[in-house]
Amino acid sequence: MKALIVGCGIGGPATAMALRNVGVDAEIFEAYPESAEGVGAFLNVASNGLDALRVLGAHRQVMAAGVPTPHMVMWSGTGKRLGQVANGLALDDGTVSHTILRSDLYRIVRDEALAQGVAITYGKRLVGFDDTGDQVVAHFEDGTQAAGDILVAADGVHSRTRALLDPGAPRPRYSGLYSLGGIVRNSGVTGTPGVYNMIFGKRAFFGYTVTHGGDAWWFANLPRELGDVPADWKAALLEAFADDAGPATELIRRGPVGDGLPVHDLPPLPAWHRGRVVLTGDAAHATSPSAGQGASLAIEDAIVLARCLRDASGHREAFERFEAERRGRVERVVAYSRTISNGKAAGPVARVFRDLALPFFLKKTASQESLAWMYRHHVAL
Repeated sequence: MKALIVGCGIGGPATAMALRNVGVDAEIFEAYPESAEGVGAFLNVASNGLDALRVLGAHRQVMAAGVPTPHMVMWSGTGKRLGQVANGLALDDGTVSHTILRSDLYRIVRDEALAQGVAITYGKRLVGFDDTGDQVVAHFEDGTQAAGDILVAADGVHSRTRALLDPGAPRPRYSGLYSLGGIVRNSGVTGTPGVYNMIFGKRAFFGYTVTHGGDAWWFANLPRELGDVPADWKAALLEAFADDAGPATELIRRGPVGDGLPVHDLPPLPAWHRGRVVLTGDAAHATSPSAGQGASLAIEDAIVLARCLRDASGHREAFERFEAERRGRVERVVAYSRTISNGKAAGPVARVFRDLALPFFLKKTASQESLAWMYRHHVAL
């Protein structure tokens, strides 16, 4: 069996590695003309994501390149400590969630896939596919095509494959937030390394962690109407956090600020597959970054899909098993993450109730049992 994988982000290489582990040949086709090194800020790889990477033999490289971040402390914009929750649950060997540059995570999974013999071709933007019944043919913008037994979509929240598979499928929904971030070297900001400080500000949300070397990694979620792009994002952030306690304005001033990116997630889809084509990762169930689960879910998908293809009698049965096993879990994560995002975009009245209720909510969710459904989930080939 040969799999055509559309998209070479995090999920694409992970899927290719998992498929090769069960004897399925895989080739990746990426729309962009070159690799994504240096693209993106940083992201969370939760303990369940590292557990999944362990199945692929890539968890140690990710941990070495990342920063352990096992805890989150929540603050109000006035500087009041609201509570603490775990950012993942430690695995049996003590492994905890890590924060890593997206470009480093991408480089690690891509290089591991290449080392395992996976072919990656750039400049291949999908424009259509034909399912002939006994094979699927992908058509690319440059006029070329490729044939395989199955086509696996790993092309993200704005998936072209999803639009072709089901033109009537729900479109990504805007969360009400723009996301920005940066890294300040030798920041001078005090804090416990490995702890994320999350500040529910008066006008926006700010998070940061301090590394053992003194660098500060920060991100901001700024409520705005979709398309309301300021002339100067740094100025917009400084204004948003001007009245909040904490180091937000100091960190924002001390480094460059790129363009804000609108945060989307995906409503439940009617179906994840049709014929020889299947959706995975953000193409099937994009979640906002508020739960820190996007990359982890994509890696889990890769392993489950590979197992289903190995154990099923054919691709149709495999895709049905894959969707049945994954849908309930990922939709629960999407809903959980959206609830968190909604709290970040609260208006003046809702903000008062949020800050009053949040300490009680955090106490309820601080136990390991309340988070185990998300962080203790284990997938295997």
